[in-house]
Amino acid sequence: MKHIEELIGKYPSLSDCREAIESALAVMIRCFESGGKALVCGNGGSSADADHIVGELMKGFRKARPLSGELVAKLTEAGGTLGEKMAAKLQTPLRAINLCSQTALITAFSNDAAPEFAYAQQVIGYAEENDVLIGLSTSGNAANVIAAGVAAKAAGASAIGLCGKNPCEMDKVFDYVIHVPETETYIVQELHLPIYHALCSAVEDHFFAE
Repeated sequence: MKHIEELIGKYPSLSDCREAIESALAVMIRCFESGGKALVCGNGGSSADADHIVGELMKGFRKARPLSGELVAKLTEAGGTLGEKMAAKLQTPLRAINLCSQTALITAFSNDAAPEFAYAQQVIGYAEENDVLIGLSTSGNAANVIAAGVAAKAAGASAIGLCGKNPCEMDKVFDYVIHVPETETYIVQELHLPIYHALCSAVEDHFFAE
């Protein structure tokens, strides 16, 4: 697991998280191998991190991801010259959805029903058995992220949590929880970033050749 070794080398304080990070990687690989997708959520800075994770998964991160020959042929057939141009630029995604970005749905559900369940509503709509929820909460106690974890469990999806060092509600609901050894919000977030970069890079390596 080259990327995890590199991560621990750069951030020795994360050595205690190694097992949880390795477990999270295995779950993500299993998800995408099975045709599943990642659903990602958080609040505030963690919402921005959710967007960042989706960006790394849905397009080439550190590698080129050319489309399959079959898809290239279908694009060409569907669009002619335009399809050829598209095939030369489009990249193979690892399917992921940022639950934080659906403003109309979130605000409507929050106003009409219950704001703490807005992410859970989306999980109930999107999640299938091969999927994985990635929830970020610096405290590990964000009510809307915890509810999303419950919804993921109900849907048969796996749930990975990233949080700070203290025991938290996430421990009771999520399958795998990565506790970084900090409690200050911005420092926790600073450590979440290299972790999810390592995970996204390792997943990409698994599915895409040099």
